[in-house]
Amino acid sequence: MAKKQILIVDDEVSILKLLNFVLSNDYELIIKNSGVEALTWLEEGNSPALILSDLEMPYFDGSSFIHNLKISGFYRDTPVIILSGANNLTERVSQMSFKLDAFIPKPFNPVQLKEAILDVFKKHESIGKY
Repeated sequence: MAKKQILIVDDEVSILKLLNFVLSNDYELIIKNSGVEALTWLEEGNSPALILSDLEMPYFDGSSFIHNLKISGFYRDTPVIILSGANNLTERVSQMSFKLDAFIPKPFNPVQLKEAILDVFKKHESIGKY
């Protein structure tokens, strides 16, 4: 069976290396360093099973990136997990105009991240998305 594809959007090289180490055995990872790179990849017709994004990135932050996804018809139902070191993460997430599937503060526990990803996939499978 093919691995599910996860689009990771983060500008921190150390986080990207850690995510690759933690997730690459179970998932096909597509790594982009900015929201602009991620949108370009998506506009090429790619459709990941999940998007894992940081909030704070230069030029086009994670919040703007995800907002653009959610208002588009095609990616509205793509699950999103925020992985961020923002000081007021819970407050920022609660004020967003779109729904997230999960948010995890940095530094993160790899086990917690893997569980959150599995939970999101199970939830979407139960409602017929996968």
